[in-house]
Amino acid sequence: MYTLHVGIDDTDSKAGMCTTYLCSVVVDKLKACGYLMDGHPRLIRLNPFAPHKTRGNGAVSFKLTLRKKKEENWVKNIVLELVEELAEMHDPQTNPGVVFYQGKITPPLRKYALETIRNIVTIKDAEILANEIDAEIIKYKNGRGIIGALAAIGCPLDDKTYELLAYRQPGFCGKKRMVDHNSVVKMNMKTYPATFDNLDNFYMNITPHTPCPVLYGIRGESVDVLLEAQKMIKTYEPIKSTMLFFTNQHTDLHIQNARNIAEIKKFQCYGVVGIIQNLPKTIEGGHVIFTLQDESGEVECAAYEPTKDFRNIIRYLRPGDYLMVYGGVGGKGTLNLEKIKIIHLAKTYESQNPSCKCGKRMKSAGKNKGYKCPSCGSKFREAAKELVEMERQVYEGFYEVPPSARRHLSKPLIRN
Repeated sequence: MYTLHVGIDDTDSKAGMCTTYLCSVVVDKLKACGYLMDGHPRLIRLNPFAPHKTRGNGAVSFKLTLRKKKEENWVKNIVLELVEELAEMHDPQTNPGVVFYQGKITPPLRKYALETIRNIVTIKDAEILANEIDAEIIKYKNGRGIIGALAAIGCPLDDKTYELLAYRQPGFCGKKRMVDHNSVVKMNMKTYPATFDNLDNFYMNITPHTPCPVLYGIRGESVDVLLEAQKMIKTYEPIKSTMLFFTNQHTDLHIQNARNIAEIKKFQCYGVVGIIQNLPKTIEGGHVIFTLQDESGEVECAAYEPTKDFRNIIRYLRPGDYLMVYGGVGGKGTLNLEKIKIIHLAKTYESQNPSCKCGKRMKSAGKNKGYKCPSCGSKFREAAKELVEMERQVYEGFYEVPPSARRHLSKPLIRN
């Protein structure tokens, strides 16, 4: 008996399909044919800022235990036939890739997987590694999917979460999802924080808003809690099937700790420390931006409109505040904020009229006439304005974007 790893990626498009759904169809077919699965399939999210990423930038893999060598060809035929049948081959941006691998998960394979999550990896990079470890790759069109397919096999899951996905009957795809809101609220009340990101201020966050086959997805810390949560969800449309995945979602596996701002590069994700240089400002579209600096340089940081109330925290920041920011850098060099940690708040002051000996704040007595107390009537011709330290509207500690704006890989504070 021996293990065969199968990785699949880049089968979906903006118009439909989902690589996890294709994986579920493949796995169900293989199980029906009597093949033995080794654990749950894996859903691995890749670099969220890769220029050529798929819709959710997620690749999948699973392991089979084979008893006879001839079973390998049968398995490969089933996998490839279903990929060719279900993948969005007509879409010019869809370039599926499949990987078959029998060996151990080696350090170079794990390192490669982390590179796909934190950096930019090319098709050539994937081909070189596949040749080194004797993995078989199958490319459709330009075959970009082999990058993620290989990473899904090799990704280390030292920290992992789980996701249970329920899939729609084909006739319902593209229509409004019919999931009972109250049942989600009750499920959340009973299982949170062992399940998380179910709601966003009572907005239902488990249902996607694309024409893909996913009806809902529940994320959690264990298989048992997801199975319990699933029983509580009520739907008004039939469920075709479900599949439970191990995943690197919500682990911050994409975040690299930068020693300084000068280290930051485009299309990668970082945690970096710095001091706020200027007063945050709101620009067209409702986005809030500020500049973070250290001795090596500076970077523009942005809380975009979809982060909603998180922007108010950013608006309360002031020059001199010392913080660590977490997020990804896009093509324009702006760091898209996922969360922040305020390490130290700068003292802020406001110029106010002087205080009277009776304790009340004085008022101007007129131009060049000093100040007069409105309470006791005392006058002070030579008094001057005072700098008064202001109470800050934020505190030291962590702040994060809401669940509806959270990236797949971003680790919610509830998991810390």
